[in-house]
Amino acid sequence: MRHIQIEFLNIKNIRYFWPNFISIMKITNVFFYLVGVVLLVGCNPLNKMVKNQALVKYEVAPNPLTLKGEEVAVTISGKFPPEYFNKKVMAEVTPVLKYPANSETPTVKKLKPIVLLGEALEGEGKKISYEKGGSFNYTDKVKYEKDMETAVLVFETVGTFKKKTKALEDKKAADGTIITQLLVKGDEKVIIAKDKFVRVTPANFTADINYLVNSPVVRSQELRADDIKNMNSFIDSAEEKRIVVKKIDVSAYASPDGELLKNQNLASNRAKSAVKAVQKMYKKLKKEAGQSDEFYTAEGKGEDWEGFRAAMEASNIEDRDLIIRILKMYEDVEKREKEIKNLSKTYVAISRDIMPKLRRSLITLQAEKTGFSDEELKNLSSNSPEMLNQEELLKAATLFDDMNKKLAIYKAVSKQFPNDWRGFNNAGYVYFMQNKLSDAKAEFEKALAVSKEPAINNNLGAVARLMGDNEKAKEYYGKANGAGNEVSYNKGIIDVMEGNYTSAVSNLSNYKSFNLALAQLLNANPDAALKTLEASKNKDEAMSLYLKAIASMRKGNSDAAITSLGKAIAKDGSLKSKLKKDAEFIKLRDNAGFTSLVN
Repeated sequence: MRHIQIEFLNIKNIRYFWPNFISIMKITNVFFYLVGVVLLVGCNPLNKMVKNQALVKYEVAPNPLTLKGEEVAVTISGKFPPEYFNKKVMAEVTPVLKYPANSETPTVKKLKPIVLLGEALEGEGKKISYEKGGSFNYTDKVKYEKDMETAVLVFETVGTFKKKTKALEDKKAADGTIITQLLVKGDEKVIIAKDKFVRVTPANFTADINYLVNSPVVRSQELRADDIKNMNSFIDSAEEKRIVVKKIDVSAYASPDGELLKNQNLASNRAKSAVKAVQKMYKKLKKEAGQSDEFYTAEGKGEDWEGFRAAMEASNIEDRDLIIRILKMYEDVEKREKEIKNLSKTYVAISRDIMPKLRRSLITLQAEKTGFSDEELKNLSSNSPEMLNQEELLKAATLFDDMNKKLAIYKAVSKQFPNDWRGFNNAGYVYFMQNKLSDAKAEFEKALAVSKEPAINNNLGAVARLMGDNEKAKEYYGKANGAGNEVSYNKGIIDVMEGNYTSAVSNLSNYKSFNLALAQLLNANPDAALKTLEASKNKDEAMSLYLKAIASMRKGNSDAAITSLGKAIAKDGSLKSKLKKDAEFIKLRDNAGFTSLVN
């Protein structure tokens, strides 16, 4: 052995051995380098985690993601099996949204990372046991942006062991974002002020005939009194003023200062004499209607104690309060009369100032006035609006379908009656219906300057919402309570937009509308949504059929969904492009019937 070693070192042989020695040493170094690498790789637990990453379970809910309000919430739960997560490894999982789908340069939005720690490490993060495994829960939100409808959610995971890092393969976790909330219709309801026009109105006329004590005779001087003269003129001009006297009531009285039975008869006779006086008036005016006995009701009312009480209360007669107390104390009229007559000095004034006014017949002409016909209103409002009052003008506007004609009439109301808020408000209503929001706002503000009617605030709220100012709209709606169901409906639209679906269902419930069905669907009640759509007057519109398809999908009825989609596309072919992206129908994308719809 020593000989060999010596021979190996013999100077003579060095020149033959040296080249081979160098080669051997190079091979040896490479061998040990490779052994070191293998040992190093074998000791890096990240490789094992990468190799077995399929064992890690991730769940995203909801999946697809869903827009609610202005945000998309991402809720993730993860579970690691036993003997997977090394005690000295830290992993950072970053949920990433990429949109739109199939774009070469998608928008990339990274959510807050999930930090996971092996149990031997310290720091902030969720610790995962090596022996038992572990789990985590995570929630984050992002503000919705255009094109997120086709977003994919990907997990980007980087593991760290000591100073070495290794990226795991990206894992697709969710596909698409449901944005059904955005289907809400901006069909806010504005309130038009109603007219108070009544075509047939009472036009009654009253007059008195007064009598001497104990007499039923109508004196000629009474027929020359102003109220009788005015009654005569009323009857004579009634027809040209569109007035019709339907009947005449006569109620006659005696003053409470004589025998009760005699006064009852006296009152009846006075009623009869008054009827005859009016009949003569009609005859002289050559008006046949008032000459018939059947045209009259005549009743003797007896002693007029109520009239006496009213006259006493309005008088300054001495002992007035005492007499009023007597009237309250005694129900027996004869006892009343006796007690009052005992006040001899006062009774003289009563006989002079009070009693003569009670000896009378009250004549009431029950009459009706008929206003302009619809055709007359239309003609006058178009050609001579100054001849009509505001109620007639407001009524006339309802008789036109042409919005510009309506607007012209409402402008006339505003000009002729500037203190009536309805003209300004209704002009704003027309502008709103014409989608001239700035003009509508200006008119509604003029109305609000005249009146604080809640309806005006509702209308201003609707304009603000459509102009994009939801907060201002809510402020106006808060001042509009009591104006009508329109206010609640408008609030319901904002509820949908803000993701308050339960409140939306409540506020929209007075109208069987598309928006109510949408709110019910978003509130996890597809059956109610389908029922509402069926009751809606717009049930056959393309978007109603489209929403019906979504409701059917959420019930798990894909056949019904495809049927409804086919009808919707037949009415509006542009829905094809929406359908291709809509995450509500992800489960149908391999369905042959669905494929034929979108191609």
